[in-house]
Amino acid sequence: MFKKQVLQATALTIPAVYFSHTVQMLLGFQAVEFPYSQYIPALIGIFMFFTSGRVFLTTGWQEIKDRKPGMMALIAMALIVAFGYSFVLTISELAGAPIGHMDFWWELATLITIMLVGHWLEMSAIMRASNALGELQSMLPDTASVLRGKKYESVPVNFVQIGDQIAIAPGGIVPVDGLVLSGKAKVDESMLTGESALVKKEQGATVFAGTVISPDSTQKVGSLVIQATATGANTAFSQIMKMVDEAQKSKSSTQRLADKAAGWLFYVALASAALTTIYWLLNGTQDINFILERVVTVLVIACPHALGLAIPLVTAITTAKAASSGLLIRNRQMFEQAAKLHVVLFDKTGTLTLGKRTVADVRVAAKAKTQDANKALAIAAAVELSSEHSIGRAIVAAADTAKLKLPKAKDFEGLAGQGVGALVGKASVIVGSPALLVQRSIRMEVSDVLWADEATSSGYTVICVVVDGNLEALITIGDVVRDSSADAIYQLQLERIRVGLLTGDAQGVAEKIANELRITEVFAETLPWHKAELIKGLQTSGAVIGFVGDGINDAPALAQADVSFAIGAGTNVAIESAGIVLISDDPGAVVRAVKLSRKVRTKSLQNLWWAAGYNILAIPLAAGVFMPLGLVLTPAIGAVLMSLSTLIVAINAQTLRK
Repeated sequence: MFKKQVLQATALTIPAVYFSHTVQMLLGFQAVEFPYSQYIPALIGIFMFFTSGRVFLTTGWQEIKDRKPGMMALIAMALIVAFGYSFVLTISELAGAPIGHMDFWWELATLITIMLVGHWLEMSAIMRASNALGELQSMLPDTASVLRGKKYESVPVNFVQIGDQIAIAPGGIVPVDGLVLSGKAKVDESMLTGESALVKKEQGATVFAGTVISPDSTQKVGSLVIQATATGANTAFSQIMKMVDEAQKSKSSTQRLADKAAGWLFYVALASAALTTIYWLLNGTQDINFILERVVTVLVIACPHALGLAIPLVTAITTAKAASSGLLIRNRQMFEQAAKLHVVLFDKTGTLTLGKRTVADVRVAAKAKTQDANKALAIAAAVELSSEHSIGRAIVAAADTAKLKLPKAKDFEGLAGQGVGALVGKASVIVGSPALLVQRSIRMEVSDVLWADEATSSGYTVICVVVDGNLEALITIGDVVRDSSADAIYQLQLERIRVGLLTGDAQGVAEKIANELRITEVFAETLPWHKAELIKGLQTSGAVIGFVGDGINDAPALAQADVSFAIGAGTNVAIESAGIVLISDDPGAVVRAVKLSRKVRTKSLQNLWWAAGYNILAIPLAAGVFMPLGLVLTPAIGAVLMSLSTLIVAINAQTLRK
């Protein structure tokens, strides 16, 4: 819209300036004359005031009606003052009784044009920032190869339904979220996760809309057949787009401060215009043209364009940049706080480790009523079938690998971070930590205790299987540290951030992982609410605390932390509780988030200081304070300076793209 208006305004401004008597006097040239040619600037000025200038007048009036006067209200006032004075002068001249000798028609036209150029540049900058993900979305395919009957047909993506079978060739873009039914391929998920490494996909794996099957594969090993599990607005990519849009609309505390300052500047500009008038009248100035020129220049130059653009543009750019780097900002205030982090606490399982735990051993307890390890494993797996925890999944996977037949379990119950329980047949079964046995006064024989202690000291998690109050078996479960965890911890420490491990696992397990990753602060065997209380205790010292987790048990800690990060593989509950979502499973994304937050903070402060400093210097200059030194501005030059200040803020924000 602004581009078309800029071209129209520019075409009209050229003759308005050319035929202006004032410009001819200033530049020393004589324009072509013909009857009434001297009124061309007036005709053009009036036309532009009601056409090109209309956007400023209507928006400015709306700001005043909403009692939120800002930059548009200031521009509107400047235009009205220039138009009103010039109109009266022109009418008096036509009536044969001129009351002045210099109108502002050419400056009015120039002012409107420069303002439109400034708005065009501003809107272009914001749209470029906001469209970053929109461009990615446009890369999604329009059609999909869907199985219809016994053959595949090209179907518009909008008509794909959940359950449809879809074939995707090497180099093809996945049209919807789905589950791989057949085929093997390496998939580029960088548009979602920010990770450049290809991800292997085979039967049972999940693929996401917008990701690309590597074209390097041959046709046989690179093709996939998937079953649609989510389409349209329900795909992971669409949900990410929605979250990014919400993040761009949300405001940080810095943005709210800038908004208030922009509102204050309106009243500062009005006061400055009034004081300018009073000063020059008291100073004996009788040239009304000069005084009005000063007033218009003050109103124009004080427009808080730079202040209004300082933070929103930074926000738009960083939100899009973060998303393309595998970071989703759900809470801008939390993201802002990430620049000030003193401590980052990591959950262990699924965060620093792969979370793909495996059963290492099953030991029949000393006083077990059954001496069958497989039977004990089958009972434990039956109870854990309803659990989302990685330990439960490991037990179920072990039973599945051993091809054990599972008994039916009912009345599943989560035991507050210590285990799970259910009825298996008529027996009451508990699967949980040794601490749960102590809490429920369930006896462990010395040999079982010694075995459990040795396993724990070796870094394994020990799980007890209790049937009707009697310990039947002990299961040891191990986990693997992520390849990227050590570097993530090291990079955070380089940023002078303390790193701690906060986990519900046993002390021995926690210390083993901590030693491997060189983490010195370890908080083990913590229940979900204890994690939140521990974070709260650290916050009382004034420290800004971050927490990184993935599971349902992490939700209280994520909610309590000043800055909460949810690993992308985590449950929906964890993601809802987090301010920043790491789309990938890489804990190194925490480092990227901290560094980006610090860059944003620096750019925001730079823009705010520039915008504020510009007004502190520009308003006195526009008012004519420095006139004794030969420094005086016209409204047009004031508009140029105002637009330049906006452009500087925009260029500074654009450097965040690097």
